[in-house]
Amino acid sequence: MTPTDADTNGSAAAAAACHPQQPDTDPRGEAQTVTDNAETSPTSGTHGYAKQKDAHIKRLRRIEGQIRGLQRMLEEDVYCIDILTQVSASTKGLQSFGLQLLEEHLRHCVADAAVKGPEAIDAKVQEATKAIERMLRT
Repeated sequence: MTPTDADTNGSAAAAAACHPQQPDTDPRGEAQTVTDNAETSPTSGTHGYAKQKDAHIKRLRRIEGQIRGLQRMLEEDVYCIDILTQVSASTKGLQSFGLQLLEEHLRHCVADAAVKGPEAIDAKVQEATKAIERMLRT
């Protein structure tokens, strides 16, 4: 996601209420991924994934292990088809994680916006639709 991909039709404020923009660097000084939020929000509400955060971190570490396994496979000159099988498994893991995160976003953030009124729900639905479009392109 690049800053130019940021929301251009006014739903950034609705997005910021649920998912405030993250700082450009983490405490270790490494770059962070840019979010869809075009503006920073001083509020830091609970994210839809908060209840499952530990499980998500565990899952991402497992996927990270698969990626490191790909590196080792290349270093060890493993057969191409075996590497491609591992690529497929890693890709499937990330897709599955993304779908679960999307479901949690819909249940938490979009449902919360529905209570706030038609403008908020429209913004959240449009934001979710764009996220789905990005996921389908991959």
